[in-house]
Amino acid sequence: MAGVPSICPALVYTDAKAAIQQLTEAFGFTQVAAYEGEDGSVVHAELSYGNGMVMLGSKGTGSVFDKSMATAGPAGIYVVVGDVDAHHRRAVEHGVEILMEPTDQDYGSRDYMARDAEGNVWSFGTYAPQV
Repeated sequence: MAGVPSICPALVYTDAKAAIQQLTEAFGFTQVAAYEGEDGSVVHAELSYGNGMVMLGSKGTGSVFDKSMATAGPAGIYVVVGDVDAHHRRAVEHGVEILMEPTDQDYGSRDYMARDAEGNVWSFGTYAPQV
């Protein structure tokens, strides 16, 4: 289906609202949807970047996905960006922990790595894998 990503990473956060704020403000994602439970927790949210999307929710909802993720470690996610240096500056301005400064790679990409507030590692670079 055109315009629909085939793969969407899905994450759970202790503070999903703070995660949404960090991902939109510091990394430039766009909030597409967010659904809250009666207690105000984020049951499901969708954030887009370019033609990709990440889904996330709150830990402790009791859903099958939440229970399955209970012992999962942090995830590593790669996002293609057009201007790595500008993207990096934005993340730094928002106080994001930078794990690797923008670096030219042997395979032709320019990348940097950052850790979100709950330990997930986000890599941003110019390399765009082709299907």
